[in-house]
Amino acid sequence: MANLTIALDAMGGDVGPRVTVPAALQALASNPSLKLLLVGQPDAIQPLLAQQSAELTSRVEIIPAENVIANDVKPSTAIRQSKGTSMRTALELVKTGQAQACVSAGNTGALMGLAKLMLKSIEGIERPALMTILPNLQKGQTVVLDLGANVNCSSEMLVQFAVMGSVVAEEVANIKSPKVALLNIGEEESKGLDNIREAAAVLKETAAINYIGYVEGNELLTGKTDVLVCDGFAGNVTLKTMEGVIRVILSLLKSTEEKSKKTSWIIQLVKKWLKKRLMKRFGELNPDQYNGATLLGLKGIVIKSHGAANEGAFKAAIERAIQSVDRQVPDRIAARLNIVLPRSGQ
Repeated sequence: MANLTIALDAMGGDVGPRVTVPAALQALASNPSLKLLLVGQPDAIQPLLAQQSAELTSRVEIIPAENVIANDVKPSTAIRQSKGTSMRTALELVKTGQAQACVSAGNTGALMGLAKLMLKSIEGIERPALMTILPNLQKGQTVVLDLGANVNCSSEMLVQFAVMGSVVAEEVANIKSPKVALLNIGEEESKGLDNIREAAAVLKETAAINYIGYVEGNELLTGKTDVLVCDGFAGNVTLKTMEGVIRVILSLLKSTEEKSKKTSWIIQLVKKWLKKRLMKRFGELNPDQYNGATLLGLKGIVIKSHGAANEGAFKAAIERAIQSVDRQVPDRIAARLNIVLPRSGQ
């Protein structure tokens, strides 16, 4: 991979530099061609770089930004008062070409609004969508969008999401002719809201999309579909519910096993075997490993990390940015839109 530069909003998230800076150093150690621009308060960042190897710190540049967008501020207020903040400065670095992607764990609404304002949407995309790639039980991957950027979506937006999700499935997950489905409350064609049924009608007639119909929420991790399309409200609730259940299961599996003299050695052996198998399977689905939702549909690359991400999770978000740059995702989406949804006058 050629040299690449990524801007990090080092102040974003629940913890800020105490997570983002160590994660940045881990990403640099794993990617020799990577350079990172750490945007934030130098006094908070610099001490965390002390005593690191010269090889790593030579690929780090601190970009001063004294202000931070709070997690609880309204997006409209955050955008109006965003000048000089770490989030806006990081996005400006992408806009001016000094960085090829931006990663932030900050306020989702503010990031969405600022990114759309500064980087602009790809022509043909009404509004960007938050997208992630989840591992499924068939040892494959499923692209899911929207995850919360747009609470209400028109049928046109859902169709656009389907196109973008297909491109990501092909170019990032390496899935040939990915199966596309709409999240709905049932598989019957008559079910669902008007916008979902209208989008289904369009996708059925779109030859370039391998549309397979509706999928219910319980099919999210089964691998039944390669691309799952939904509005931001349903997508966010579905993802957060799944993550919560997985974290509970992992927590239970890691808890100390009861030691009972009445339990035979064979039962103990079976328990250990079962626990090992379950830990492996659910460990693969650990939300930390797939942290980093792409704000898909912009002319630039923006990755949103969980605000509560730990070092490993934030590193995963940086890796997602690297992958998106390498695969030139925005350019490929724009090219596909010209084919699938040609605009008038072309």
